[in-house]
Amino acid sequence: MKAAATLKLYSFWRSSASYRVRIALNLKGVQYEYVPIGLVKDEQNGPVYRALNPQGRVPLLVDGDFRVAQSMAILDYVESLKPEPALCPQDPKLRARVLAFCHAITSDIQPLQNMGPNKYLGERFGADDAAKAAWNRHWIQQGLEALEAERVGLPETACVFGDAPTWADCVLVPQVYNADRWGCDVTRIPLLYRLAQRLRALPAFAAAEPDRQPDKPTA
Repeated sequence: MKAAATLKLYSFWRSSASYRVRIALNLKGVQYEYVPIGLVKDEQNGPVYRALNPQGRVPLLVDGDFRVAQSMAILDYVESLKPEPALCPQDPKLRARVLAFCHAITSDIQPLQNMGPNKYLGERFGADDAAKAAWNRHWIQQGLEALEAERVGLPETACVFGDAPTWADCVLVPQVYNADRWGCDVTRIPLLYRLAQRLRALPAFAAAEPDRQPDKPTA
């Protein structure tokens, strides 16, 4: 395994995709260099960053001469680098459930609230900030309520799938953070919301919080 100190994570403090990777790295105990990319300043579209990541998104993980974008691909790479503690179950059925939960957020919910779609809504359809916020709330609410419905009747556990964190927990907490940020009705997702608050108190999750990142604006 390569030394963990070689890792660089290109991140933005409030990016939920970056947030989930930070959680996973912390749970693994992997050291990394935090490299901030100012999305509000459009640094992701500058020539220096585009040369590293033509997708122009965060996060990006760099390990020596190897680069990988997209948060779920990064989680998989980190899992291979440091298998313990395992964040992805080996049991095929449980692994499938974890991945289904993750993709419901990373593919269906989170992309629709990104800066790109919000910017396009304003430029193409004249949406103001209130309309963009309503758009974000709608998709977050709809997606999380569907995941909440899947949990009704199941015993409450310390983590999404049992008592040990998996990728599902890394993905859930940032999305619940965004639910709060956009003013969603979290009373409609009581099971997931309680679970996320318990997880946020754990050291690995707390250290990954957006407000604790070095590029978080001070004013």
